Amino acid sequence: MSDGGSGASPLRVLGVYAHPDDEIFCAGGALAKYVAAGAEAMVVSATRGQAGQIRSAQIATRHSLGQVREQELHLGCQHLGVQHSLCLDYADGTLQDLDPAILIAHITEIIRRFRPDIVLTFGPDGGYGHPDHMTISAVTTAACKRSGDPTQFPDQLSAGLAPHQPAQLYHSLFPRRHLSLLDRLVAWLTQSGKRFYGTTDFAGALLLLAEEATLLGYTSDHIDVAWYPAGFYIIEQGEAAVNLYLLLSGIVEIVREQPDGTLETIERKAAGEFFGEEELAERHARQAHAVAIENVTCLVFSPNTPTSFIGRGQDARITGEAESDGESTINQIRFQAPTVIDVSAHIQQKVAAIAAHASQFPLKQDMLPLSILQELMGREFFVRVLPAPAKAEITTDFLPAPHPQGRRDAGATGVADETPALHAAPASEERGTRRTMPLGWVLNNY
Repeated sequence: MSDGGSGASPLRVLGVYAHPDDEIFCAGGALAKYVAAGAEAMVVSATRGQAGQIRSAQIATRHSLGQVREQELHLGCQHLGVQHSLCLDYADGTLQDLDPAILIAHITEIIRRFRPDIVLTFGPDGGYGHPDHMTISAVTTAACKRSGDPTQFPDQLSAGLAPHQPAQLYHSLFPRRHLSLLDRLVAWLTQSGKRFYGTTDFAGALLLLAEEATLLGYTSDHIDVAWYPAGFYIIEQGEAAVNLYLLLSGIVEIVREQPDGTLETIERKAAGEFFGEEELAERHARQAHAVAIENVTCLVFSPNTPTSFIGRGQDARITGEAESDGESTINQIRFQAPTVIDVSAHIQQKVAAIAAHASQFPLKQDMLPLSILQELMGREFFVRVLPAPAKAEITTDFLPAPHPQGRRDAGATGVADETPALHAAPASEERGTRRTMPLGWVLNNY
C-alpha cells in the first residue's frame, strides 16, 4: 500500500486488535474523526473472533461465526470510514499460547506494508485483563520498536519491504469513570413527558451495552438480571430509592399502603417497562410497593455493587446508596497523562459500527438519546508509549510535530525515506500543533 510518488501524504493510522469489534470500543470515534479529516486508516484483527458469543441463531452458528464476524468487521469499518480492514487467521483465545516472534514478525510486515504514522492498540492490561488483548498489546508494541530497524526480519527486506518506524504508538486507556448510566436513564425517562414502552429486544440490547460500558469503565453502575418469585416485594414503600428496574418478563403491581395498612393498587407494569425512576429523580423515599404478581425477571441498575446485608423497609440503615469514587479516576488521569480525543461529533458513526457487529451487539442506533451515548462514549483515552512524552501533560490529539516533507513509499528493492510527511489535521486545528488541557477540564467533563 504505497502512497506512490513524492509530496505530502495524508496521515496514516493503523489499529491492531485481537477481535472484530475491539477497534470500535478502543478507538472507533478517533478513527472516524481522523478519516473525516483526510487520514487513511487500517484496522487489523488478529483473529476472526470465532470463540465469541452467538447472540442470535439467525445470524450465525458456531461453524459460521468466524466468517460472520470477519464480514462484520469490514462493515463496521465502512461505517467508521476506515478504508482498509483485515482479519488474520489466528485462533480466538490462543494468542497467548503462540510464539510471540511469529506475531511480532506478522505485525512488523503489516507496518512495513501500510507504513503508518500512528499505531493504536490495547494497553498492557488489555482493557480488562483479556489474555488475547494483553498479548496483542505486547506484540504490537514490540513490532513498532523493531519495524524501523533494517537488521530485523531481513526476509521481509529481501521481499521488497523497507524498514518503517511509526512516528507514534498509543495504547488505549479505560479509566474507571464515575458517570452513572442509572442517572442518565432516570433523567431521560422522567423528562420525556411520555411513558416508555420497550421491547425484549430493547432490553437485551440495553443489557449488552450496559455490560460493555461497565466492563470498560465508561460507567460506574452495577448491572444485574434478577429473578423474583410471585408475591415478592421488589420495592418496599418508605425505603431509600436506590435501584432502577426494567421489567423483562412477568407482571408487577405498584401498590400504595395507607397509614391504616390498607393497600391501593396504583398501576400494573408489564415486560418492557421501567419502574422506580420517579423517586430516583426526586431523591425521595419509595412512595409505593412494587410487588411481583407472577414470577418476574428484571434488569436492575444499581449505583454500585450490592452487598448481601442491605436492609429492607423504611427503617433500614444500610441501603446501598452510592458513594463517590472519583479519586481512582483522578489518579489514573493525573499519572497516565493521556491523550483525550473528543469524538462526540462521530457518535452516530460509532454506534452504527457497533450495530454492524450484530452477532455480538444486536442493537439499534436510536435505542437511546444521542446525549446519553455522547456522555458514555464521546471521549476516547490513549497513552502515548512511543516516543514517551517529554513531560506529563494531557493532550487532545494524536498529531506528531511537523516534519520535513518526505516519502513513505519504496520500490521493490529500494528503501523509503523514513522522514514522515506533513500530516492532515482536523480542519479546526493547525497542522503540527498539539493542544493541551488542564487536569481540571478533564475532571469537570466526567
